[in-house]
Amino acid sequence: MKKLSLLSIILFSLYAHSQSPTIRFKEGLKIYLSDDSTRYIKATGLAQIWLRYNDNNPGSTIYGTAKKETFDVGLRRVRYQIMSQVNKKTFFYTQFGINSFNNLSASKTPLFFHDVTAEYKAFNDYFVIGTGLHGWNGTSRYASSGVGTILGLDLPVIEETTNDVTDQFVRKLGVYAKGKINRFDYRLSASNPFPIQSSLNTVASLSGTNTAAYSTKAPELQYQGYFMWQFLDKESNQLPYMTGSYLGKKQVLNIGTGFTFQKNAMWYRNSLLDTILTPLKQLGFDIFYDTYINKEKQNAVTAYAAYLIYDFGPNYIRNVGPMNTANGTNNNASYNGAGNAFPLIGTGNVIYVQAAYLFKKNLFKTEGTIQPYFSGSLANYKKLNDPVFVYNIGINWIRSGQNSKLSLDYQSRPVFNTTATGAIKETKSARRGQLVLQYQIAF
Repeated sequence: MKKLSLLSIILFSLYAHSQSPTIRFKEGLKIYLSDDSTRYIKATGLAQIWLRYNDNNPGSTIYGTAKKETFDVGLRRVRYQIMSQVNKKTFFYTQFGINSFNNLSASKTPLFFHDVTAEYKAFNDYFVIGTGLHGWNGTSRYASSGVGTILGLDLPVIEETTNDVTDQFVRKLGVYAKGKINRFDYRLSASNPFPIQSSLNTVASLSGTNTAAYSTKAPELQYQGYFMWQFLDKESNQLPYMTGSYLGKKQVLNIGTGFTFQKNAMWYRNSLLDTILTPLKQLGFDIFYDTYINKEKQNAVTAYAAYLIYDFGPNYIRNVGPMNTANGTNNNASYNGAGNAFPLIGTGNVIYVQAAYLFKKNLFKTEGTIQPYFSGSLANYKKLNDPVFVYNIGINWIRSGQNSKLSLDYQSRPVFNTTATGAIKETKSARRGQLVLQYQIAF
């Protein structure tokens, strides 16, 4: 067996050496399987490593020990992709890795599949059909974010509304269709949400009156769609994940709209204590602009804005703390919950924006350039008496494109508390901050 393995390695090395490196190994780890380059297999890898200081929410604890602040190191994402153009009409894609691994995670957290899809080009680029574990989502552009090209430190999780509740990090098992007709780009999908009982996160159960929660009944199909008109350069739709910044390489101006609908996804008790099933409904409108100012210098601006309408049933709210820094609280000291959590998703309306300026390439000669940015969300949720305003300011040090990037980010989030009358209001003097240094390495 050892001799056979050694022989296989030798034969592969000889084959690789015999091929012209400009033909067989270009565009990263990409091996062409035909002389006309129509068939290939490609592999990529990515890691995003966080060094973080967090000013914890009031009353936060770690296994019962009070923690006012936390310093930690974590793996926000580790991803590997393998894709192959099997023939002119068939494409195979898979992605696996881990997310949100820090010192409070289960040790030896295993890798898992994010995507496994196969698709067939039924009618040129106009109509492509696919199936599997997929991320072809609707509602808005960043319901399907490209993790390797994020503009800021992290994804706009506010657009990933069911993340790890009824999906597997925004992926579901289902079928999808996509295509491009001139400047019109579309995607549609029908998927099986995961039952709420299988969620790894703590999910609110049905309680009180006129407050919706995810139903524990067998889930209905979820339908999603997103449609774009591309005014300038066209974006690729080979993968579902949308680019956050092209770093001065393209001129893109898109407007988009999308939806998500799932029958009987939620339920609540009315004033008569009857249990009422209600659908999950979402509608989004957004615009994305990314362009170089000078093509040679590759200095560029990026801007994005979205208006989102979320309906999860009456008074639904979900608190989220990405890679949370604590796992408990003393006497429910705030409505936010532990660590870095805050009310992120709910029934109501959201405005989300991003903006950045990229300085010219090689601003620091061989040490790359910088890209300061801002992002923010303003959400008016039915359950809360005050809007949820969260903002991030930061700077990316672009050393080798998106393959070697250092980001420094500060986030400010509100703290909510429940008053004696039951109203949920922001305590203006209690805002909390988080400072993160991230290194992104990719190939």
